[in-house]
Amino acid sequence: MIDPVIDPAKFPIAAKWPASDPSVLQLYSFPTPNGVKASIMLEEIGLPYEAHLVTLSDADVKSPEFLSLNPNNKIPAIIDPNGPDGQPIGLFESGAILIYLAEKSGQLLGSNATQRAHIIQWLMFQMGGLGPMLGQLGFFYKFAGKAIEDPRPVERYINEAKRLLAVLEGQLDGQDWITGSYSIADIAIAPWLRVLDFYEAMEVLEWDNHPNLDAYLDRFVERPAVKKGLITPPRN
Repeated sequence: MIDPVIDPAKFPIAAKWPASDPSVLQLYSFPTPNGVKASIMLEEIGLPYEAHLVTLSDADVKSPEFLSLNPNNKIPAIIDPNGPDGQPIGLFESGAILIYLAEKSGQLLGSNATQRAHIIQWLMFQMGGLGPMLGQLGFFYKFAGKAIEDPRPVERYINEAKRLLAVLEGQLDGQDWITGSYSIADIAIAPWLRVLDFYEAMEVLEWDNHPNLDAYLDRFVERPAVKKGLITPPRN
């Protein structure tokens, strides 16, 4: 019998990805830079959860069940059966999920209003700049966009990626983490830096000229929660 908090009548996604334990948070994701933000965060805060693999195929992300939770057809998305005021809540957008989980757990969002504001500032830097620009870089440098003969698109995104990396390199001067202490800003930013190797773009972006970023990424991937989150949910 399905617990009513994850009843498909209320959350149709549960019909396609049924919950084994409906009492815990349900994560619907795939291990992309955006997807692993949620799994890493859940591992860091120690909140019990169940992970469901949602592939990037239209059969999954454009299915009626998934669209019922995220009409924008992008991973990750969550259902928390123990949401605000004791009511279940469904959420999409990785940045919103990070803030929600940080507030729910009281972790990784600073200890005062000033720290919180700075952390969210850098989270928005990733959401509005680093993620979209590096995503476009990948498209034009490695994937279908590289067939375009006009050099201007790829040049634009290479140059913008270099600019953003320089911003981060400077921010990390003299400190281990983006805002001083480890936070959701790092969980948002570091996975997008990791993807540059997959894009085969490290050389063109002159990664070796960014020692602070290189050391930062090494620190990030050595965290136990990060190691687990990077492979959650496991690919079939």
